[in-house]
Amino acid sequence: MPTIDPDPKRLPELLASLPQDTPIVMLNLLRFRDQARYQEGSSEPARTGRQAYGEYSKTALRKVQGVGGELVWMGRTRASLIAPEGEQWDEVLLVRYPSAAAFASMLSDPEYQAATRHRTAALEEARLIANVE
Repeated sequence: MPTIDPDPKRLPELLASLPQDTPIVMLNLLRFRDQARYQEGSSEPARTGRQAYGEYSKTALRKVQGVGGELVWMGRTRASLIAPEGEQWDEVLLVRYPSAAAFASMLSDPEYQAATRHRTAALEEARLIANVE
């Protein structure tokens, strides 16, 4: 089964396990769907997965900056030199937050939460890995 969104039951525990007094850098590994898949009955226009992720990114970047975070790096992947055979990602992002609390604050923002429908529709598979500098 694809992994796209955080498990809401585990998220509080995972956030609590992060150091609270230091910046964190989130590694995002993204694989886009050919066509975005919104919930049935949605009035969203047809989009590619990459286009739907672009819609999500418009709000997400504002919210990242609103909590004092920044997009550190973004790029398209070309080859996985050390990875299971067949594993492939389309895009990689590194996003720095001043703290786990800042990241959690963004996640709880209603406007951010509304925008995640585009992210969910866009992605076939994803990873979000918290790192400390």
